Amino acid sequence: MPQKPEPERITDVERLRAFMNPLRMQLYRLLYASGSATASQLAEHVEKTPSLVSYHLRKLAENGFVTEADDRSDDGRERWWQVASEEGWGFRESDFADSPEESAAVGAVARGIFDTRVAQFRAYLDGKSAWGQTWTDAAFSSEWLLDMTPTELAEMGEELQALSRRWRERVAAAKASGDTTGREHVSVHLYGFPFRP
Repeated sequence: MPQKPEPERITDVERLRAFMNPLRMQLYRLLYASGSATASQLAEHVEKTPSLVSYHLRKLAENGFVTEADDRSDDGRERWWQVASEEGWGFRESDFADSPEESAAVGAVARGIFDTRVAQFRAYLDGKSAWGQTWTDAAFSSEWLLDMTPTELAEMGEELQALSRRWRERVAAAKASGDTTGREHVSVHLYGFPFRP
């Protein structure tokens, strides 16, 4: 069985710094969800000027997170953009632990990612009634408090990644076969981290 592609593991802090600007994270997430878009289309979603959005897209492209979607441009006057990898990317904080400056930058990026996720969930909660009962009954939010070892937590994380990958493949296959009826973008956030009461 062929090896499934994994998300790119970023180990260069300069690349991660591209996401210290919250607008770039927002643009990346919009592109990931939409597949491709122009700066003008994205500017409408984020309520910024197309020139500012273009600037930030170019910065993301310089760092390898987005690329031009050449096959989308009909007349060449407007650039179409897409994420560079369908598998996405990730990082381990331990890769940046040797330098306090790098550790602080990674912490800022992680907090920015979390803030973006919280804003997205808040937007859902604020507009939940517009989705109707079928979607609100299907949506979930859970928290489990477990006593685990680091090894167990890592194993659980790997199992959740495998589960997520199976669902991504299932959805991609359904969409490729033309099954698009009733589909919406769905965001699933799971966190696993130690805490002391």
